Amino acid sequence: MRITLPSGTAAELVTSDGAEIGLVITPDIFGLRTLYDDMAARLAAQWGMTTCVVEPFPGRDLGPDVEPRFAAVPELDDDDHLRDLLEGADATGCGRIGLMGFCMGGMYCFKAARSDRFARIASFYGMIKLPEVWKGPGQREPLEHLAAGDPDRVLAIIGVLDTYTPPPDVADLIATGAHVVQYPEAEHGFAHAPERPAHRPDDAADAFARARDWLAG
Repeated sequence: MRITLPSGTAAELVTSDGAEIGLVITPDIFGLRTLYDDMAARLAAQWGMTTCVVEPFPGRDLGPDVEPRFAAVPELDDDDHLRDLLEGADATGCGRIGLMGFCMGGMYCFKAARSDRFARIASFYGMIKLPEVWKGPGQREPLEHLAAGDPDRVLAIIGVLDTYTPPPDVADLIATGAHVVQYPEAEHGFAHAPERPAHRPDDAADAFARARDWLAG
């Protein structure tokens, strides 16, 4: 069901009876939509985690095209985004919280590692270095935030052919102590959206299984 967090940000919350772990999801650049409603319902049922998906562009009607969304990213503020993720964690009602994100949301997973609220974090193909076009006054480098927290809590799922996560950036991520799993033939966005041309069903199934085990571990 749709809820409104105390900040006013929209979120999708799906409860799982008896859940001991809450899962917060931070979406890709296209934000909260049917894809994530379905994902939240599926993971709550299959993983037994009460799941909350948090809208990354609160109060904005940016439409379905990527260009206005790219243009809006420099206006986002890391502290505001983290506040919303923490409020999403509270909304689950669970004591132990995992965080998972995709694409832009995967980048925010690295940034959220500075908070001790998340016991484990799974980032799917998150940007390791902030793209030049996304830089803004409220944006800091993902690795700066990651270094301020505990990188050992982070599992990064990476496609080797992903141009958003080139090998030098991946090497820098590994050097922080984060755990990295790489899929040799995968491009950006290979796991979470079956309609994408880059989708790889077998790799996707493996990546989600690894994420589940990591978050529950």
